[in-house]
Amino acid sequence: MYKDYYIFNNGRLKRKDNTLYFQDEEDNKRGLPIEQIDSIHIYSEVDFNSKMINYISKYGILLNFYNYYGYYTGTFYPKKKNVSGFSLVCQSACYLNYDERIYIARSFIESAVHHILRNMRHYKVDNELILKIQKEAENLKYVEDIETLMGIEGRIRKTYYKSFNEIFKNRFTFGKREKRPPKDPINALISFGNSIMYTNVLKEIYKTQLDPTISFLHEPSTKRFSLSLDIAEIFKPLIIDPIIFSLVNNKRLNKSDFTYEEEICYLNESGKKKFLSDFEGKMNTTIKHRKLNRQVSYRYFIRLECYKLIKHFIGDEKYKVLKAWW
Repeated sequence: MYKDYYIFNNGRLKRKDNTLYFQDEEDNKRGLPIEQIDSIHIYSEVDFNSKMINYISKYGILLNFYNYYGYYTGTFYPKKKNVSGFSLVCQSACYLNYDERIYIARSFIESAVHHILRNMRHYKVDNELILKIQKEAENLKYVEDIETLMGIEGRIRKTYYKSFNEIFKNRFTFGKREKRPPKDPINALISFGNSIMYTNVLKEIYKTQLDPTISFLHEPSTKRFSLSLDIAEIFKPLIIDPIIFSLVNNKRLNKSDFTYEEEICYLNESGKKKFLSDFEGKMNTTIKHRKLNRQVSYRYFIRLECYKLIKHFIGDEKYKVLKAWW
């Protein structure tokens, strides 16, 4: 089973012969099973050289970097091995065909709404909030431009966030969504979780023939892999939000897991480790796939979504977005 590796201590990533290992500031060494690693997430100051970069590139391992507050800053993205000029042309053509772009962008939002309502029903929140989202979602079928689509999505999430205080069962409360910067524990959890979801979607895109810069809901940009943002819309309410609800309601997080600096609130090392432990557990959880007739992990569901998009782009099979049935 492939897995991610997280580094929280300062130190050095080294290659010696055919072994990759991490050496911390106290000269403690830990070997990394390079053939079993998907990506490495670095939350501290780590030194490495070109020999190490060349070595992990042969295995297609991504290096994801996070800043002082634990938020994503960038990725070392090895040379892509799984490339297809035909697939790239078809993906670009779908973006340039506005009807196709709207269809795919709408699909992402429809899936997000499905999973949002799934969470709200599970926690038996106020039915008026559910009805409000359902009414707003009805307008998705009539949308003819991306700006309107994003507006609907924004209003749905605003209503969804109003239900959080009904979901949380202890002293944690949630006022409103604040990203830059997050000012309270719940906003810190959402921002941290969304950042992790983005990098994991990017990792799965990397394993396919998709181009991560050609997106449909979020405008393509020179500064980000915007297709990762698109696909992450599907999985944030399916994976990230339930983890947050569980951590809070089961009292696995407390105030000591957060650090406040001026007006910024962020998860400290203990908080990050708790979140990432639950995240890895969730990603490795398997579900019986109705079509494939076998167990599929949450991690692999992301890859399957990439494959479905490719089939749509090349005209093989119309894209049907994931809507959890379990």
